[in-house]
Order: sequence, then C-alpha cells, then structure tokens
Amino acid sequence: MEQYEPERLSAPQLAAMRRSIQDGRGALTRRSLLRASGAAALALGGLGALSACGIPPAARAGDAAASDDHSAAEKRINFSNWTEYMDVGEDEKSRPTLDAFTRRTGIEVKYTEDINDNVEFFGKIKPQLAAGQDTGRDLVIVTDWLAARIIRLGWAQKLDHANLPHAFANLSAQFRTPDWDPGRAYSYPWTGIPTVIAYNEKATGGRKVDSVTQLLDDPKLKGKVSFLSEMRDSVGMTLLDMGKDPGSFSDADFDAAVGRMQKGVDTKQIRRFTGNDYTADLSKGDIAACVAWAGDIIQLQADNPAIKFSIPSAGYITSSDNMLIPAKARHKTNAEKLMDYYYEPPVAARLAAYINYVCPVDGVAGELAKIDASMASNTLILPDRAMAAKSRSFRSLSAEEETAYEEKFAKLIGA
Repeated sequence: MEQYEPERLSAPQLAAMRRSIQDGRGALTRRSLLRASGAAALALGGLGALSACGIPPAARAGDAAASDDHSAAEKRINFSNWTEYMDVGEDEKSRPTLDAFTRRTGIEVKYTEDINDNVEFFGKIKPQLAAGQDTGRDLVIVTDWLAARIIRLGWAQKLDHANLPHAFANLSAQFRTPDWDPGRAYSYPWTGIPTVIAYNEKATGGRKVDSVTQLLDDPKLKGKVSFLSEMRDSVGMTLLDMGKDPGSFSDADFDAAVGRMQKGVDTKQIRRFTGNDYTADLSKGDIAACVAWAGDIIQLQADNPAIKFSIPSAGYITSSDNMLIPAKARHKTNAEKLMDYYYEPPVAARLAAYINYVCPVDGVAGELAKIDASMASNTLILPDRAMAAKSRSFRSLSAEEETAYEEKFAKLIGA
C-alpha cells in the first residue's frame, strides 16, 4: 500500500475538478427546499431492530497504525460535512438529530460545514495526513472516488464493527460491496446519489424518455438534449446503454461510449453538457430531456409537475458520499457511535427527509412515512427492489486512467 501520494493531479484532472466546483456536483446545494413540509412532526425513536446479514469485513495489508483513542476521556467529536447535508430545526439553528445524539450519549459534536468540494477539502487535510498528524477531524464525508484514494493511501482508520451494530445490519444491499472498500472495512455511506434520465413532459409532447438511446437518436429531441459535464455520470450511463458494465469496462469500451456521444454532438442532437445548471432549462422546456441528478429532480417536481424521471432498463449510475475516520483522529470510538446512530431507521428517516438523497439504510420506509408519505413512496429517496437492482457504480480508476479518460472527455464536451 502507498504510504504517501506520489502522483500529482494532471491537467485534465484539474480541469474536471474546476468544472465540478463551478457548476457540477461540487456546486450543488445539499437539498433543503423540501425540508420544511414535515419538520414539525418529526420525533426521534429508539433503537431500530437489527435485521439482515452482516457484512464480512475485508482483510487489508499495510493499514496505518491505529491512533490513540481518547474517546472515553474526551466526550466529543469533530465532524466535517458538506453544507445543507444535515437536518436543521424550525429555528434554523438547532440540529435535531445531532442534539438528540448528544442528549443520549453525552458526546458533544462540533459540527462544521467546511466541505465545498472534494479536491479543495483534500487539499486542507492532505498535509497532516501525509505527515502522520491529526487533522483535527474525527469524522468526514467525502465522495466515493476520494474515499477510495484516502483508503488506498492508508489514511483512513479501519472500523471496529462491534461499535457499528446498526450500520453492520441495516446497510442497503446496493451499497455493501464497493470495489474500493470491499466489506465496508473503512467507510459507510452517508447518502447515495443516483444519475437518472429526466424529461419535461410538456416539451416532449407527453412522450416518456427512458433511455440514452432515445436521448441520442430520437429526432424529435434534436437540439433539446443535455448530458452532464461529470465524466463518470455521462460515460457511465452511456456504457450501460451499450450493454457494458461501468464496473468492469475496458479502454475500448470507454472510447466507444465517448464516440457515441461525439456523434450526438456532431449531429447537434446534444445541445450541451452541463453541471446542475440544466435545471432551469429543463423546467422551462428549453431542454426536453437529459441525464440528471436525482436530488435536482425531487426539487423541480415540487414546483413543476411536468418534470418526470425514468430509470433506464439498462440501469443507472449511483455514486455515494461516505463517512470516514481519518488516520490519527483522537475520538475514533465516539465517531463510530455517531456513524452507527445514523443507521437507526428513525434517525436515518429524519436525515433523508431533509436532504432528499437516496437513503442507504434499510427499514426506514415506515419512519419516513410518519414524516411525509410522498417521500416514503419516492424511489429517488427509497429505491424499491427493482430500482436498486439496476444500480451500478463506476469502477475505481488508476491515476493514469483518470488522466487519459478526463482528457478524452474534455475534448468531447469542449472544455
């Protein structure tokens, strides 16, 4: 295992990061528009019943040495997260689930919204991690590709599953076996982020749009189609449509997917590649159909009933934001207790109702229905079995692959 990071970000990687910061996933607000509808009715319950099979922890050679754990003597946690990624009370100041955790355990949580972009945040903590020093954070939330890098470098602490009974039992099947953390030895997902197809029913004349093939080949959609400027989302969805597995594709498969989208660009079938700024055009009907992030669609539907989504029969891409305990964190056991707390169904339901992303916790439907029945039946928040079975993840990339792929994708989108 690498104990330092030998590679620097290449020019194509840096360009991709800038796109993400400016208008991609890095620019997304962490969903708040729908949070108020059921807030007053929320009440935290007790421990959810343990169910399902456990996850066998993965063996891993060369782990970083465990740090001294001061959890017993120091009843606190330093928790770094994205903005608007935690439930807030009606007073817009309190954080009900965190407050309830402190009341129950006596563990104070210093909660900081200091993650605006994965690369920017990694730049903050990398010097301490590389030097074997405490970052000052006991728990962080990062997207799957960065979680993979931190784990690979030996900069995340291996979890003690004895402290994670709810997480161990209640993690949804679709999130159990990422290739970058087999057995969830180092991480648990905070949320899932599905990439789907969205369309404006008025702009399509009432027709359903449910495949990348339709986006790229339907002459009635010409000039009114957009794809995302995030490589993993657009290429991943195209690979699926071509019958390829985004979890095990080859260089030739990648090139074929890019070539297929290039044809859409050349024929002007594709209007443009976007970050989350596609939402205004989709709502107005200037974009009739697109590759989209599910969290955006939930918000748009609240104001515009013409906005619909579909899950292609070929499948869809799901990424995740994940909880990690950095190397040398002082309060590992306390952090594990907090991680496990968010896998109790009543707590998970309250969080899901606020942020409107896919909840990775099984058994929350009944609790979420107490808050908002429409949310409990929304498969963009709680995928049903059929939808979960179609979820696929984009495989981990080496530094060389990421540089080559981002360069090719940048040419495609004109970045």
